[in-house]
Amino acid sequence: MRISNSFSEGEIQVLEFILQTLLRGGTPSMATRNKDFASLYRKVVSMKQRVQQKKEKEILQSSVGTVSAVEEDLEQTG
Repeated sequence: MRISNSFSEGEIQVLEFILQTLLRGGTPSMATRNKDFASLYRKVVSMKQRVQQKKEKEILQSSVGTVSAVEEDLEQTG
């Protein structure tokens, strides 16, 4: 499986078809039959997981920094 931030020509065509269909008020179910749909879906899921992991990492880092700062303040005043 290829993991990248770029899309293949076929994946771009699938995205364009889905977006055009939705803009016209239709449903994108026909796009699922395209040979590049599975690849596109895997890539989107992978990108979503990376974003979630990045958010969790940022939250963990910021909460650790906040706890450390509070502990330092308590040590200085106590």
